[in-house]
Amino acid sequence: MLELGWFSVKLFFQGKLVRDTLHFWRQIFIGSSIGLLLLIGLTGMGLGFWLPVIISSLVTGAAMPFLLQDIKMGSVKSK
Repeated sequence: MLELGWFSVKLFFQGKLVRDTLHFWRQIFIGSSIGLLLLIGLTGMGLGFWLPVIISSLVTGAAMPFLLQDIKMGSVKSK
């Protein structure tokens, strides 16, 4: 299992795991921005800090699968 994870990390940093890396990073940025704005907004409402962290984490975690559902994986050619 660790070997599979290591192989995926190597392919990612070589730029071979995801076909359109710009689209991937744009979707990650959108999801992170949603979470950050929600965190800042809820913290400004005087709810303390732990409740906004939990709520923004849940919303960001729920939004990521929808944002990344159309990511195309790169093809790895065998030798």
